[in-house]
Amino acid sequence: MQIIFIFAAVKYENNIEVHILMAQRKGQTGNPKGRPKGAPNRVTGDLRAFVSELLNNNRRQIIKDLKALEAHQRVAIFERLLGYAIPKMQSVEAKIDYNNLSEEQLDIIIQELTKNMSDGKAN
Repeated sequence: MQIIFIFAAVKYENNIEVHILMAQRKGQTGNPKGRPKGAPNRVTGDLRAFVSELLNNNRRQIIKDLKALEAHQRVAIFERLLGYAIPKMQSVEAKIDYNNLSEEQLDIIIQELTKNMSDGKAN
């Protein structure tokens, strides 16, 4: 592999000229096709495989260790692990431009809001 160093920038620190070296120009790559989108890099893939194998090979011990914990500690561990098993909910915000609604649509919204208020519902 051949690496070509290019002076990418010159900056001054304490009145000393500092040349910043970069292997290639910004936005340029030695592999124009690059890694496919969504494909993890090799290190990430290797690390995930290692962690997965480690967990699979030690399941019995992990379960034994969890059972040895006090209830509040066990719940804390479960709570942390849930994030990996169940996707987190994301808030959704809807913005309505009331100026673009017809009179009929506005009446329906008003009816629903007043009905919900009289039923004691918040939304």
